[in-house]
Amino acid sequence: MSEGHAMGTMPELLIRGGTVIDRTGERRADVRVVDGTVVEVGKGLSASAGATELDAGGCAVTPGLVDLHTHLREPGREEAETVESGTRAAALGGFTAVVAMPNTDPPLDSAESVRNVFALAEGAMAQVAVAGAITVGRAGERLAPMAELAALGVRLFTDDGDGVQSAGLMLRALQYATGLGVTLGQHCEDRSLAAGGTMHEGAWSSRLGLPGMPSEAEEVMVARDIALSRATGGRVHFLHLSTAGSIDLVRRARAEGIPVTAEVAPHHFTLTDGCTSTYDPIFKVNPPLRTQSDVDAVKAALMDGTADAIATDHAPHSPELKDLPFDQAPPGMLGLETALALAITELDLTLERIVALLSWQPAVIAGLDPDHGGCQGGPIAPGAVANLCVIDPTATWTVDPKSMASRSRNTPYSGRTLTGRVRHTVLAGEPVVIDAEAQR
Repeated sequence: MSEGHAMGTMPELLIRGGTVIDRTGERRADVRVVDGTVVEVGKGLSASAGATELDAGGCAVTPGLVDLHTHLREPGREEAETVESGTRAAALGGFTAVVAMPNTDPPLDSAESVRNVFALAEGAMAQVAVAGAITVGRAGERLAPMAELAALGVRLFTDDGDGVQSAGLMLRALQYATGLGVTLGQHCEDRSLAAGGTMHEGAWSSRLGLPGMPSEAEEVMVARDIALSRATGGRVHFLHLSTAGSIDLVRRARAEGIPVTAEVAPHHFTLTDGCTSTYDPIFKVNPPLRTQSDVDAVKAALMDGTADAIATDHAPHSPELKDLPFDQAPPGMLGLETALALAITELDLTLERIVALLSWQPAVIAGLDPDHGGCQGGPIAPGAVANLCVIDPTATWTVDPKSMASRSRNTPYSGRTLTGRVRHTVLAGEPVVIDAEAQR
């Protein structure tokens, strides 16, 4: 396994009575794990004396979920989240790996800062991969030392929170990234169009008297980076797309064979800009909540394969910041503990398709899958590292911010009843969540 979690000798584990779902299909099977590795998958398996047994009756046993977009806040804003608290939330949400965004303080733009996060993640409840910054300080002026960071295992680079405003600089970054075999993730926001906006520009922003961010601010940069990807052959991953126009651009680029991928966040297929009608900053996010037609387009992208992944954009903020007036409060919502259930509740997709969007497809984009030397999202088969999630697809539960593992409480789903819950999470053979309760 890569940096962030070290495997050691541990008791044998048997996951009994579930339906295994992975990229090879679906079958009823038990899963036996020894020393962190899957050793048997089949019906009627038995375990050695003293083995830990997990009941998976009525549940799906899947590869662990992988989040492409997590803000762990450490270093710099530990009052909102730490690697420890964030990975506990991840494990409770079924995630065995998260990609930590680089907009920390200091930003993750140097070998020292990346090594620091890897050190913080030793013994964490999920594997922590790091997204390095594209530019020094995320300032958009000169390229970060991508080769040095790639040598440490960084496979995704982004200035998330800011889009790279200069087309020329983005072109050079893509040329550089192509030689390194890494992917550039883009937060698509043209600053000259979005400047001063606090929510989606439309009927609701006019009604509320709040400055808006037009859809075009996102779409202009999506179109630009598709052109740059076409020109260079460099891989671009579009972060948290939110508009129908962006989805259409990506759909056409994919049809042309341009090497772009895209993620969408749960709040962009479950909430609209009308949620801001009470001026509650809990609904402030960037990119902002859009219209119902945009929500429908995001759902369609998940159904037809235009969107490759559901990513949480888990963005914790301390209460004193999120309680500021709407125009002053920072954007962002919690996401790790609710993403799977929101997908099951809101999307007209099979569980296999939902898990693909949350597990093996994001693992490939992040370079964490076995084909890239990682241990996330691969088939559940003998020899695989046991990063597993056991999902009860029919369980219902009510979102309670006070019971969440995050240090912050900024979920927009408080009081909402959802269907689908993680029963167990297994990290490298260790049950870190049993019966929806964290084990450490």
